[in-house]
Amino acid sequence: MSNLRIIIMYTILLFLFIVSSSTMAAKPSGRAFFVFGDSLVDSGNNNYLLTLARADSPPYGIDSPSHQPSGRFSNGLNFPDLLGEAMGLNPVLPYLSPELNGQKLLNGANFASAGIGILNDTGIQFANIVRIHKQFELFEEYQKRVTVIIGASEAKKLVNKAIVLITLGGNDFVNNYFLPTLTIRRQQFSVPDFCQVLISDYRIILTNLYELGARRVIVTGTGPLGCVPAELAYSGSKNGECATEPQKASSMFNSLLFEMIKGLNTQVGSDIYIGANAFNKNIDMIVNPKQFGFVTSTMACCGQGEYNGVGTCTTLSNLCSNRDEYLFWDAYHPTEKANRIIVQQLINGSNNYIFPMNLSSIMAID
Repeated sequence: MSNLRIIIMYTILLFLFIVSSSTMAAKPSGRAFFVFGDSLVDSGNNNYLLTLARADSPPYGIDSPSHQPSGRFSNGLNFPDLLGEAMGLNPVLPYLSPELNGQKLLNGANFASAGIGILNDTGIQFANIVRIHKQFELFEEYQKRVTVIIGASEAKKLVNKAIVLITLGGNDFVNNYFLPTLTIRRQQFSVPDFCQVLISDYRIILTNLYELGARRVIVTGTGPLGCVPAELAYSGSKNGECATEPQKASSMFNSLLFEMIKGLNTQVGSDIYIGANAFNKNIDMIVNPKQFGFVTSTMACCGQGEYNGVGTCTTLSNLCSNRDEYLFWDAYHPTEKANRIIVQQLINGSNNYIFPMNLSSIMAID
């Protein structure tokens, strides 16, 4: 055998060894987790965008392990962090993070972007944000990247077996329909008609998610939008009473959403979609804050104006000294403590909070 043939043979064997080793080294270490939606679940994607919807400066993150802002709209960990922790899932990075590669990529990814809604015109005031159709495009890109690492068959399994969380709808009301100025959407539609438009579009979104491979999808409804500090301030609430119209709208939207989820599950013949009723749990805490260890359920910890509900949370804002005493961190978002309570209710709660089964049941079945 000539020296040239020996060199070629060893080169081929070395190449095959490297490919085999890299494939063996990069394997999913647990169930993947994917997150889609808005600021309630954004873990930092907007840090990498030229947008006004940001949470990358103090005092955001003041109670996080690093005590530094990460892009989460929270004083600490946010809803997907805590949900993943409770379900024993590996932490996931924002998809736009340059650190998301290799083994970390196999844990899943967070595609959420603060400011977005179900509708494409929601959040236009924030400029550059990753709308839901673009989040799905990035999810397709993600799957191609994973296929290179573990092959097409394993990549499909990884996506099919993953837990998927999607949170949409709140911004379509508070940052579109119910903006203080008269909006185009409010001129076009009554509240019931607007809710129907949202549900119709959301149904397409959830169907697309199924077509992209998702088989366990947790769909959260909106919280009681009329009770957030921003709406209390804008509505001129005197004693913390919730703003009537946003409250009715969120209740109506949630009822339609959960009926739509039941219909989708019937259509696909399996309990693919899990409805999480954030409205009911938040109302419990708003009505009986002391029962959950809160001093107030109307005043935001960080902000200014009535109920600290005007504008955004900045270093110049009023800031409470003990975040665990507050249900709301800023004008729209709950504190880490409030999110922990909500997550625990989804893990072990009744159909009043999550249906057709709670997350403990899902973990046991899967």
